Amino acid sequence: MTRVPLSVLDLVPISSGSDASAALRNSLDLARRCEELGYARYWFAEHHLNPGVAGTSPAVVMALVAGVTSRIRLGSGAVQLGHRTALATVEEFGLLDAVHPGRFDMGLGRSGGQRTFARSPTAPRRVAPNGLRIPAPFSFAHLIGSPRLKLQQTLLQQPQALSPDYGEQIDDILALLEGTYIGCDGTDAHAVPGEGADVQVWILGSSGGQSAEVAGRRGLRFAANYHVSPATVLEAVDAYRAAFEPSATLERPYVAVSADVVVAADRATAEELASGYGPWVRSIRTGEGAIPFPSPGEARAQSWTAEDVELVADRVETQFVGSPADVVARLEQLQEATDADELIVTTITHDAADRDRSYELLAAAWAASRPAAGRARE
Repeated sequence: MTRVPLSVLDLVPISSGSDASAALRNSLDLARRCEELGYARYWFAEHHLNPGVAGTSPAVVMALVAGVTSRIRLGSGAVQLGHRTALATVEEFGLLDAVHPGRFDMGLGRSGGQRTFARSPTAPRRVAPNGLRIPAPFSFAHLIGSPRLKLQQTLLQQPQALSPDYGEQIDDILALLEGTYIGCDGTDAHAVPGEGADVQVWILGSSGGQSAEVAGRRGLRFAANYHVSPATVLEAVDAYRAAFEPSATLERPYVAVSADVVVAADRATAEELASGYGPWVRSIRTGEGAIPFPSPGEARAQSWTAEDVELVADRVETQFVGSPADVVARLEQLQEATDADELIVTTITHDAADRDRSYELLAAAWAASRPAAGRARE
């Protein structure tokens, strides 16, 4: 029996007092180091109009990283399809695969008009049998109509454009990759480069809704976002597995689950390094957009209201912070509760060296510790 692999999700965070150029250089360095450490994948998220996040275009950053690495798989976590076409997405990955064949994961997510931010605050709270923290659901309803989100949609989409149905867009992407796309009038289309590209297609989702169902029905790999929506991770993986139908590329369900972690030599140090996380999450959930990640001193200096604490409570309490042994134990708990085939970890600290060290400590501890009881992994 072998331990499930660890992978990385990178938002290309900008720290306070720094800039996007430094953030990109830090991510290039970290990707090289994670390849040496044995991480399975290195994914980049897509965010827009966030002063503290430089990862606006996963494909562009993946191209940069592919040039300085040789083995680690690179992917998007995820391409936001609400403002993109199927053809543009396939062509981008086709270009990447043409130069670096067989290394890319096409992670696809909903965005904009394809999803709703409303989530019922009265939904029942689930408790994992092994004690994994599953907080009460968080409601994003206050972000509906947010001026920043409206502006983002305006800037990302052509005037009068409507986001296509997510499931239909996934079908179009799969057809273009397979070379089987037929237009409404019977005309075939062939994406070159793109058609026949050796990429893995993933669906990312935060709940048991359309994303999980689409991933299952199409027989695709699924990544569930515990680090974004910890309240709904169990329903997400359950819905995916319930909907799963074998495909030409996948015989059984394959689930990756994400977690936000900070590892240091001891718990007190890790908690100090993670102290900027609460203010950073607060900036996102107020609709302000992610601020540059605060230093521990800046985080301590910020004032908090009871409403602020409540706003970020579910994310803060489910961040895995501590010594290598502490975080390994929490990740084992997450893997057991979700029966994940793979875990994806994301770490943000103010100092890039502390982030690098967190991944180094975790990789060593994960490799050295004995796997928990469970089914063998391929």
